[in-house]
Amino acid sequence: MIAVATPGGLVDVIGQSVTAEEWFTVDQARIDAFADTTDDHQWIHVDPVRAAQGPFGATVAHGYLTLSLIPSLTDGLVEVGGTGLVVNYGLDKVRFLQPVTAGSRIRATSTVTSAEPTAQGVRATFTITLEIEGASKPALVAETVVLYFAA
Repeated sequence: MIAVATPGGLVDVIGQSVTAEEWFTVDQARIDAFADTTDDHQWIHVDPVRAAQGPFGATVAHGYLTLSLIPSLTDGLVEVGGTGLVVNYGLDKVRFLQPVTAGSRIRATSTVTSAEPTAQGVRATFTITLEIEGASKPALVAETVVLYFAA
């Protein structure tokens, strides 16, 4: 874990990375639920029989499902004390590098990329890499931006 006492302390840990110890399984039930939530029922996501004959050999998680797991997968990797509020400020860059097939296990690595004081607090950028167990390439790499308000 990377831990700092205040949001301003993120400046001192720029370049540091931390990887989750636990793997998270992306199962077909989660993929189906995401398809229902987003009305994206493309066969590569929800039809295991047809998908087995497709380009990935199995159903795959939606890219946006994989992206949406970042907050959960990075929870506890970077602890910032002295905050009153933490807000998702957005994304600067996202690349989906490899599909996550149903049943795959993924985990996150978070790298502190930048930390800048602003009028509201500290805006920090993290490079998040979601690794697929046993795969040579990650599922995705995203630059997430978070705004930390002091307590």
